[in-house]
Amino acid sequence: MKPRVTTEFQTGQAQIFKNPFLERLTKTDPVSNIIVYGITNLVLGYIAIEVMGLSVLQFAGLFVIGLFFWTFAEYVLHRYVFHWVTEAKWSQRFHFIMHGSHHHFPKDEERLLMPPVPGLILASILFVFFFIIFWITGYTQLVYGFFPGFFVGYLMYSFVHRATHIMKPPKRFKHLWHHHSLHHYQYPDKAFGVSNTFWDKVFGTMPPKAKRKK
Repeated sequence: MKPRVTTEFQTGQAQIFKNPFLERLTKTDPVSNIIVYGITNLVLGYIAIEVMGLSVLQFAGLFVIGLFFWTFAEYVLHRYVFHWVTEAKWSQRFHFIMHGSHHHFPKDEERLLMPPVPGLILASILFVFFFIIFWITGYTQLVYGFFPGFFVGYLMYSFVHRATHIMKPPKRFKHLWHHHSLHHYQYPDKAFGVSNTFWDKVFGTMPPKAKRKK
């Protein structure tokens, strides 16, 4: 089924949960994210080098690979998970929690970053997924170098995404701001890349050329 998307948006905030505690867990701020996710990545880096015995060069190489792989994951997740919805009520609810609320309230500053609690839960699930893959190949220790790069790639994406919604674009990155604006307000079925446009070009989901130049 074709993903359901929308260009309708409002100001203010969405209410995702009626429970005040759960609702609070859906919100965050940049400082909290930098502290929580920063410490998490430092711990993973320490384990990679001091516990798993990776050299600094090995860690750096795996980190870069993980960083690049994130850009692909960013595109795939945005296109096929965040915009996936069916007629089933549960999938519509899932879509609204994961991404639909953001499209309806794109200026909601408290929800422009992944909050620490759900973020760490999702990160743990992804870590286990990659751990199993590396375990199957017989190189389990390499995941401790790969995953920090993947995680930092996500953090870079998330802060770029936040910036596109609340800051004026730096001249050098104006095309990224415009690219994401086209996704929100004109072409929600295109322009899935946020931190880059590479995979949109690869998979043919760039907005029309005439719109890109405006």
